[in-house]
Amino acid sequence: MLRPTRHAALLVAFALLFAACSGVAPAPGAGGAPSPGASPVPATAEDAVRLVKAINPRFAGIVALQPDLIGQSAWYEVSPGTVGWQVRITIGWGDCEAGCISRHVWTYDVSRDGTVSQVSETGDVPVPSIAPVPGAGRPGVAGTVLAGPVCPVEKNPPDPACADRPVAGAAVIVRDASGKEVARATTGADGTYAIGLAPGAYTVEAQPVAGLMGTPAPVAVTVPAGATDAVAVDLSYDTGIR
Repeated sequence: MLRPTRHAALLVAFALLFAACSGVAPAPGAGGAPSPGASPVPATAEDAVRLVKAINPRFAGIVALQPDLIGQSAWYEVSPGTVGWQVRITIGWGDCEAGCISRHVWTYDVSRDGTVSQVSETGDVPVPSIAPVPGAGRPGVAGTVLAGPVCPVEKNPPDPACADRPVAGAAVIVRDASGKEVARATTGADGTYAIGLAPGAYTVEAQPVAGLMGTPAPVAVTVPAGATDAVAVDLSYDTGIR
């Protein structure tokens, strides 16, 4: 008769031998290396853009470049890079209806393992905030209302002290395709505003402000179906300084 301790040892040895001969492998990821063929991170160009936008709150709400959109003041462009993707984000200000007088550009490389590396940062300063927090993560329009010129003589390269100034307390109105007002907002101390909208075609207008000449030109904009971020729309007043 086997002693209990020896009997237990034989049972354990038999169980191990049975498992080895059964051909049953451990489940993937259970104490071993990750299973081969796992999808890279990020998997798409859109994933790469999300990673870049997540590193700077200023980038929230910025949408892809829309060549046919008049007045677009901020946009991103993404293209294949040497190790994944390259994402370029541009913020413009100052008469963006005519192509933006000033611009600031950030360029990033995003590798397929999700590493974001800044390649360059160039352009004019200071850079106004074009994506206020209330407008991030929801469809609609968001932007900055500015006034310029600030100095009697424009210099080249531009003098940062002469950059267009933000307009606080300006009323921004959104009208639908029939001309009916559907929403409005008032700009904050930094000149920013954000308005949530359903998909559709709209016109964005700023109302008269005391001390400034006239009103900015209305901007036609389309909020695309399925949008998750606000479309950036800047508006510019004339200070009358010459």
